[in-house]
Amino acid sequence: MEEDQDIVVSLKNHDLVEQVLKEPDSESMKESESSHVPPPSLAEVEEVMGYSFGNKELLKEAFTLGSYKADDCKSYERLEYLGEAVLNHLIAKLHYLSYADMAPGELTRLCAANVDTEALARAALKYNLHKFLRHRKPLLHRQIQEFMEGIEQYPSHSHGMIDPPKVLADLLESLIGAIFIDTDSSIDSTWELHPVAKFNEACQKMGVKAQEKDLWSKTGEIEVYIDNELIGRGKYKLKKVIAVNRAKDDAYNNLFLFEKKYGGNGG
Repeated sequence: MEEDQDIVVSLKNHDLVEQVLKEPDSESMKESESSHVPPPSLAEVEEVMGYSFGNKELLKEAFTLGSYKADDCKSYERLEYLGEAVLNHLIAKLHYLSYADMAPGELTRLCAANVDTEALARAALKYNLHKFLRHRKPLLHRQIQEFMEGIEQYPSHSHGMIDPPKVLADLLESLIGAIFIDTDSSIDSTWELHPVAKFNEACQKMGVKAQEKDLWSKTGEIEVYIDNELIGRGKYKLKKVIAVNRAKDDAYNNLFLFEKKYGGNGG
């Protein structure tokens, strides 16, 4: 606000302030207008995540920034605080069990690399979670766009070469916090709720390898096979990631029959 006042004062001496106030630049207008466009329905988030909230208010809160004041919903800050702690616990537990010979200092560095701002922001973008943000921050659209352009230049972690919007990392953590509360503080449910993660982990435990058949561009379908046997199918023409989630969820539900048929070893 003070910076804007300084700009106005400097323009008064050049008789330009009236023109500037009446004719804002088109870029600023686009940003202002886009910031007031209602976000898509949060029901789509449940499709992407493969999880249906019992308390829909938690889902709404997880995607609401403090700048969004269209209703009485709280901002996501408290959920983000909780989700950060839950995520660190989950990652620490995974690393502890997976790397039995790794020293504590190495585990700490590995955990930090997995939950840093850029890694989490990339994950949020992967599932297009940013499109559901409820906010009134005009510059945020530009920051996210610049981050997406940076990812194209650095497909892997840039290690400080690009600037990820912290709000994207916060968003992912707030969503984790919301799921944790919605599952009655169940760590296991929070970790395993995503259908792709559940299916992949189950396959690993069974010692089998799954293959995907991508028919999405033609029919909107994804098929999942194990040893050339169809075990799951998912269809959703509007978004491929949802078709994949549905296919993996269907495959996961059929894994017991497969295990029983092949004795748990795929043959």
